[in-house]
Amino acid sequence: MKAALVYTSTTPELIELVEREVRKNIGEEAELLSLQNPEILAMVRDAGYVTPRAAAELISMYMDAVKQGADVILNICSSVGEVADSMQAAAAYLGVPVVRIDEEMCREAVRRGNRIAVLATLPTTLEPTKNTVLRVAREMGRQVELVDGLIDGAFGLDQDSFRRLLLQKAAEIKEKADVILLAQGSMAYVEEDICREHGITTLSSPGFGAVELKKALEKKGLL
Repeated sequence: MKAALVYTSTTPELIELVEREVRKNIGEEAELLSLQNPEILAMVRDAGYVTPRAAAELISMYMDAVKQGADVILNICSSVGEVADSMQAAAAYLGVPVVRIDEEMCREAVRRGNRIAVLATLPTTLEPTKNTVLRVAREMGRQVELVDGLIDGAFGLDQDSFRRLLLQKAAEIKEKADVILLAQGSMAYVEEDICREHGITTLSSPGFGAVELKKALEKKGLL
């Protein structure tokens, strides 16, 4: 059994967190294939949207994973999550599911409340995540109010500085929201801090993505 983890930007801490959650759900014996291309996120950041070339590079990574024998693919980056959505028909034909790390997190946010604050360090992550929340809310027959939580200047900071900015932003918006959604997997290590210090339900994506990965393998009869 082989699971491909597709990153467009990463840190050692994010890789460790994602792999821990994945192994917790699908077992230590599973083979993890890590594919990384930071140029994709750089292209998206520079252009302000997912360019055709960025989408093509990501799709190429999915196909590389298939060629290397992956049974399932986990798309880690929320900025390009809609590319993963566009691949669902091809994934079904190939028999290799492409799972978004953040989609079930967005559904859980809709279950938890009507006012959803989305925290992100980049507009190119904030907007696709908001789009996903609105889509799943529509599918669930719910209306939601989104609160922007863009944290300027936080991208690329060390963990301690990043934590301080996230906690500060959470303090600013907590009265406007029922739940805080952390749009980037790299934010997950601050989830419990926000819950504890500000008393508001806070959700991050790695755990949700790992559970959905497990479900995809179960559907294939591999777990």
